[in-house]
Amino acid sequence: MARDAVIIISGGMDSTTMLYEYKDEIALAITFDYGSTQNGRERQCAITHCQRLGIKHIIVRLDFMHRYFKSALLDSAEAIPDGNYNDENMKSTVVPFRNGIMLAVACGIAESHGLKRVMIANHAGDHAIYPDCTAPFVDAMSAAMQAGTYEHIAVFAPYTNISKTDIVRHGAKLGLNYAETYSCYKGGEYHCGTCGTCTERRQAMREAGVVDNTVYLK
Repeated sequence: MARDAVIIISGGMDSTTMLYEYKDEIALAITFDYGSTQNGRERQCAITHCQRLGIKHIIVRLDFMHRYFKSALLDSAEAIPDGNYNDENMKSTVVPFRNGIMLAVACGIAESHGLKRVMIANHAGDHAIYPDCTAPFVDAMSAAMQAGTYEHIAVFAPYTNISKTDIVRHGAKLGLNYAETYSCYKGGEYHCGTCGTCTERRQAMREAGVVDNTVYLK
């Protein structure tokens, strides 16, 4: 298959799995730096995997989001709540319309490079609190991108209706070492073990039957 896709890769578990699963279809990987607490650690993982696979990788800065948007992820590690994704306090970690902005920028870059698709690794576990991860959002955004580009660039989001556990199973079959990915919202040297994304990471690894080599503080 031709390499006709751009992938949005953070360096976390989901987008890294997608990078490996669809590596033969990806022409360009984009990491967005929008000033979140975990951006720095995630970015290094993204760089490592793209270099390993020989996939061209660029980092696009979205500084305005950190300056003008309100979210615990853009504040400090101390502002990040502990708990599960379905807890009410997790809504503080929402970065308003983040995926919409990233998809729009990636769409423009895709058209500029003569590419046809933008890949994003949203999944079913995100739906509880992140409206820009749901199937209706992805479908609407894809329709808008196709209508607004000469090449009718579409969103490709194959993980939308599967769980993080399913994604980990995909990665395990591909031989992916998840210790080389980063998830923690608090952005420390080691995963905190108690924030929403750490909790989800641990649960997915356990349910998938995959040995978790992540170092957690708690």
